[in-house]
Amino acid sequence: MNLKKIPDYLNLVKFAHTIFAFPFAMLGYFLGLQSQNWKFEPMILLLIILCMIFARSAAMSFNRIADLKFDKENPRTQNRELPKEVLKIHSALIFSVASSLLFVATTFFINKICFYLSPVALIIILGYSYTKRFTSLCHIILGLGLSLSPIGAYLAATGNFGVVPLLLSFSVLFWVSGFDIIYALQDKDFDLKNDLFSIPASCGIKNAIKISAVLHLLSSVLLIITGIYGEFGMFYWTGTLIFILCIVYQHRLVKPDDLSKVNFAFFTMNGIASIVFAAFVIVDILI
Repeated sequence: MNLKKIPDYLNLVKFAHTIFAFPFAMLGYFLGLQSQNWKFEPMILLLIILCMIFARSAAMSFNRIADLKFDKENPRTQNRELPKEVLKIHSALIFSVASSLLFVATTFFINKICFYLSPVALIIILGYSYTKRFTSLCHIILGLGLSLSPIGAYLAATGNFGVVPLLLSFSVLFWVSGFDIIYALQDKDFDLKNDLFSIPASCGIKNAIKISAVLHLLSSVLLIITGIYGEFGMFYWTGTLIFILCIVYQHRLVKPDDLSKVNFAFFTMNGIASIVFAAFVIVDILI
């Protein structure tokens, strides 16, 4: 790989968007450490981080390949790396395949259950790219993909499932699905014109915002249930309050007749919510 192309590959996979799922992966990892009486293995932590990088790189690069036809026609996406031919499609394909293989190989060195479930994870995160062709539930599939981060990291640390990380995973599922609907508001007209499915295209902008709010309400309720079930302390509840306030503020920014702040609501507010929540909960776990 030409080293000068590294920034282009990072842009291709929207590496900055890692802030959505990575903090929850670390949260799952620390929950796993706690359940294992703090048996810290640096190699496992490194392998979890590599899994996150490889899985996301595979999913995003594959998504850009699958959507290339639409990205060329959509004014919002015409400046992406593949439509502009900053990167060639065969290079992106090699990158996606290599990332997928490295993801599976990395899980092999973690434990058997992670290795056996790695193809399932790949089917979900790669398959998402085609869901807009046939279902408006594509946002839920994206949420499902990102929701694998806390339970996946917990499995890597322990080799077992746990109720608390599963509850967190469901909260992530509804949170991501909700903010992806908000992000998709920008493409409602394009989706309708090109026979693509999405909640905004199927239900209209006003109803889509309402559905997003319901999903975010479910996410918030699950965080409260998690806190009660897990008997967390003050730091958990502080992080949860900040997370919910970020979601509420996000919905105050986006109006049916004014979508000018969608990107700020999507990236900035959700990034803050993810990082701050995970940081507070990890502190709660540590003390």
